[in-house]
Amino acid sequence: MQFLRSRPAARWCRWLAVALFVAGMRLGAGPAPAPAAPNVLFILCDDLGIHDLHCYGRADHHTPNLDRLAAAGMRFTAAYCAQPICSPSRAALLTGRAPARLGLTTYLPGRPNLVSQKVLQAEIETQVPLREKMWPRYFQAAGYVCGAFGKWHVGGAGFGPLEHGFASYHPGAAVTVPSATEGGKGEYDLTTAVEQFMTAHRGRPWVAYLAHNSPHLPYAAQSARVAANPDAFEPVYAGVIETLDDTVGRLLAKLDDLGLTERTLVVFTSDNGGLHVPEGPHPRVTHNGPFRAGKGFLYEGGLRVPLLARWPGRIPAGRVTDEPVINTDWLPTLLELAGLPMPPGLDGVSFAPLLTGRGGPAPRRLFWHFPHYNNQGGRPGCTVRDGAWKLVEYYDTDEVELYDLAHDPGETRNQAAAEPVRTAELRAALAGWRGAVGARGNRPNPQWDPAWFARLYREVDPGRFAPATAGTDEWNRIWNWRRLMDTVPPVRLPDGRPDAPR
Repeated sequence: MQFLRSRPAARWCRWLAVALFVAGMRLGAGPAPAPAAPNVLFILCDDLGIHDLHCYGRADHHTPNLDRLAAAGMRFTAAYCAQPICSPSRAALLTGRAPARLGLTTYLPGRPNLVSQKVLQAEIETQVPLREKMWPRYFQAAGYVCGAFGKWHVGGAGFGPLEHGFASYHPGAAVTVPSATEGGKGEYDLTTAVEQFMTAHRGRPWVAYLAHNSPHLPYAAQSARVAANPDAFEPVYAGVIETLDDTVGRLLAKLDDLGLTERTLVVFTSDNGGLHVPEGPHPRVTHNGPFRAGKGFLYEGGLRVPLLARWPGRIPAGRVTDEPVINTDWLPTLLELAGLPMPPGLDGVSFAPLLTGRGGPAPRRLFWHFPHYNNQGGRPGCTVRDGAWKLVEYYDTDEVELYDLAHDPGETRNQAAAEPVRTAELRAALAGWRGAVGARGNRPNPQWDPAWFARLYREVDPGRFAPATAGTDEWNRIWNWRRLMDTVPPVRLPDGRPDAPR
């Protein structure tokens, strides 16, 4: 005791304590504290194309807030949707299970059978059943509060967000009159609702699922934004994209104001590719850059979507990756980032290590099963991506196409005949996968009219229409084709009634 009370001894003990502390710091002694589970602000757009944002190379669109989001996080150049059309893509996103496994493979309520269709549409589920767990069922157990905002479109009465576990739901309006305070798709109303949600729950972890109705047609924008884009490919559409960008800027500013930026994962993406053919009141909409076709097609323009992700301190800033991921992966990815257990039976795979700079997912094949004709001119088929190779198989004609995306991202050169072994292998892989997930198929259409089929799918190939470079004659031809599609007679049921959506 006398020794410890002596001044030299006391100085020596203090020096030793400081030295050990510094050494421990230098050696990294002790585990670093685990990062807190993040809040999640997930922004899902409706029909936003891979080439619609300035940070993806679109010179005639102005998206400064999204460009800054990309610079502060990770931008994906090979992010895929689970289906090139809305409802099944959203169902896969929320459940982590493939549309083919869910039996929900086209938009709800679906398209009726027509005499132009060589095969009948596959039967579909009309909702995601409540036995399928969506995000809230997993996150509630960890103390999260989950809110849904905007478009749902994966089930009607009894199968909405509240029934699937979201604590609150603000649907908003799909179409609004542009004004000084609102856009043409209710963008600002939804944004205000999310701001209020984040403010109310800033003291606990939360998930905000914001599913915009934008830029799905019919669309409109504030007149000042349209006037500011006279040289855009489509000035009104450019104004809609600016409106989306402005609302994202508001949400990012609110996170800053609430002191939640460092604790929040922000994701911005789309449910499927952009619409490249005329439809409804819009003679032109958008184009998907170097990629072929768009919404409703199994080509890259229909399947690739923009994807930005930011989580300061966890996702490296300024990263761009061409690693293929699919939106079925989001549920397992979010669970891993939140430190929650991984459930069995998911088709998606977590890419959390890719986001946080710890490595990418193991090589795998990505599969799609789309047994439907659609309003954009797409036909029943399936596809698989295997590394740089992609095979497309059509169910109605048994045609097959093989593309080398590394050297032909626009899918212009069919390599199936030149690569018979690879083609056979990938077709077999698709067949095996369809069997494993219980995919529903097509049946011959007994009322098929070959003349109508030829007029819609042979004399014109909407999958090859390239709006960015098309001349006046091509535009007139595709516009006349789209009008013709609206006149096709429906298949008649045994009692004489026209077929209904399925």
